[in-house]
Amino acid sequence: MTLSFVSALAMTPPEGSGGTGALLSFLPLVLIMLVFWFMLIRPQKKQQEQRKLMLANLKKNDRIVTSGGLFATVLNVKDDRVVATIAEGVKVEIAKHAVTGVVEKG
Repeated sequence: MTLSFVSALAMTPPEGSGGTGALLSFLPLVLIMLVFWFMLIRPQKKQQEQRKLMLANLKKNDRIVTSGGLFATVLNVKDDRVVATIAEGVKVEIAKHAVTGVVEKG
């Protein structure tokens, strides 16, 4: 019985507050959400767009690096993979999502 009485007292706003205390209590939460947006979410979306553009612009003779650390020269670009050469006469097919960057344009 005393627990419910104490919780009821804690939930009732103090007299004369006019509801502004509730709005001010959400201000730190809103500020934290804004910081997360500008520090984490927005830069990550920008990086994803740049990566998508890089993969869309792959073309023959581009020198690429894969997530496994292989350097290769693009021979052909398909929908979901890239045919590349890693050594003289050695052709490999690499998944597009495994390409991490273009080292030099062809």
